[in-house]
Amino acid sequence: MSALKTQLYQLCLTFIQNRIENIEYSMQQARQASNDDTKSSAGDKYETTREMMQQEMDRNSKLLYEAGQQRIALQQLENVDVAKEVKNGSLVLTTEGNFYISISAGELNLDGQKFFAVSQAAPIGKLFIGKKLADELSFNGKTYLIKEIL
Repeated sequence: MSALKTQLYQLCLTFIQNRIENIEYSMQQARQASNDDTKSSAGDKYETTREMMQQEMDRNSKLLYEAGQQRIALQQLENVDVAKEVKNGSLVLTTEGNFYISISAGELNLDGQKFFAVSQAAPIGKLFIGKKLADELSFNGKTYLIKEIL
């Protein structure tokens, strides 16, 4: 794995770890708010608040599960070798930007360069999979010429 891909992998790992920590913090806050809410004479208000907190915890549980799945998917890409065609784990350098096919982590900045971490399931990720050096693809009105696959 190239040093550049290793650095991008680490940035994606940090992204997903931060996401997991934020979700866990939100769950803890919702749990605490639910536990701290004492039943008042306005019983309906209490029940409504508890229900809202439960919904928030359920939503966060789902987000935590999805983030865990992303981490697992990313860990499977840690040592992906360079190939002649784009696959999950490839770093694709194009005329219109650089793409790390991994997880959907958005824009990553590394040494003053922009890279886009995209999932192979994302619309642009799907278009890259299977392409080779010098292939072109069009997406959102732009034409991407593949200059290098790492």
